[in-house]
Amino acid sequence: MKSLLIKDANIITQNEQREILRGDVLVEGNIIKRIGTVQGGADEVIDAKGDMLIPGLINTHNHVAMSIMKGVADDVPFPTFLERVFAIDSDRKDEDISIGAQLGLMEMVRSGTTTFVDLYYAEDIIAKAVVESGIRGVLCWAVLDQQYTTQEGVPLDNCKRFHQDHRDEARVTPGIGLQGVYVCSDETFQEAEDFSKRTGALMHFHLSETRKEVYDHKARTGMRPAEHLESIGVLSERCLAAHAAWLTINEVKALGRNGCSVSTCPVSNMKLATGGVAPLPEMFVNGVNVSIGTDGSTTNNSMDMMADMKMLALLQKCYRWDPTVLPAQQVLDLATIGGAKAVGMADSIGSIEIGKKADLVILDGKAPNLRPLRPATMVSNLVYSGNSSNIKTVICDGAVVLRDRKILTFDENEVLDRSEDAIRGLMERGRA
Repeated sequence: MKSLLIKDANIITQNEQREILRGDVLVEGNIIKRIGTVQGGADEVIDAKGDMLIPGLINTHNHVAMSIMKGVADDVPFPTFLERVFAIDSDRKDEDISIGAQLGLMEMVRSGTTTFVDLYYAEDIIAKAVVESGIRGVLCWAVLDQQYTTQEGVPLDNCKRFHQDHRDEARVTPGIGLQGVYVCSDETFQEAEDFSKRTGALMHFHLSETRKEVYDHKARTGMRPAEHLESIGVLSERCLAAHAAWLTINEVKALGRNGCSVSTCPVSNMKLATGGVAPLPEMFVNGVNVSIGTDGSTTNNSMDMMADMKMLALLQKCYRWDPTVLPAQQVLDLATIGGAKAVGMADSIGSIEIGKKADLVILDGKAPNLRPLRPATMVSNLVYSGNSSNIKTVICDGAVVLRDRKILTFDENEVLDRSEDAIRGLMERGRA
């Protein structure tokens, strides 16, 4: 069993006590075995003297294969945005999806993400890129009613086949990606819930992202989306709702009493100007587990969790006129242990603790923007001053995937060249 020793780091553990330690971390195989002072060597030793060591970040909402579509629908009204993106997306080939996934995975590796949640069709193609990348994907096959889909076959059946084929893979966790109440009937949600209950698969869906979505649904059913989903019995601890920006307090309480998690997507919502700000303080009070998602590259243009942590904190403080809302430590909680709970992996990832999987990120302790490196301000500096350029090394499941800022799993130049060819092909086909 191969061992890895990280020496003399400032360890932001994210354990229950939120301890910050100066010392070593010993990894054997994919498991953290010792934290503190480790005598002796290991098969591989990384000198992290003075550097910052954090748990791998967890991005709980993404559409990674859309990375090559970055910039094709910027600065336009939301209806125009949807029209452009759907037109391009409907014409994509397998190669486009594969290279888009690789490009997005490279970006996530470089910005410290070791686990992400994806919602898309063709997750079988994306799964191959995830395995190659070395990081972990919770891949939720897009499910919607037959009349709305361009998929061949029945989307929920496609999802079930994907789950069957990939349920035993180490780095791929298959899930159910319900698009939303606007294209998923009660029967589709209930069939998905039945499958989720039988298999434990995550149910990930867009929820109350826009005011129009909420008002249209209420006009059609007499209820707002979250309260309607509770009324048909599909909310549970296996549910992860993306956005959740247009909620009433009663809907927040419904999510809380059913054990649901939320992936708040601040940059995406602000860039699209959809107007809603997720009511996070009310979620915390009512027991809703909150995590952070970047969303895809057409709505955020970035999959950088380092950037989104800061943006989320500033948005909530500004919106509430209260600088005490969402302090730095809580933001980091959402990006690590909150994300781990959201994907049902709180016992194995999200913090640096003995017995957990070795998902670790080393940041450059010599970077001026992270100084001074004092325990009292280290987390604040990470959230408010840090950026992805500070990341030196990324380890997922015990394996080094980025060392000294070089990706070890992909040929970066090849991926970059192929991504340019892919978007050029989409443009030439007249869809952009």
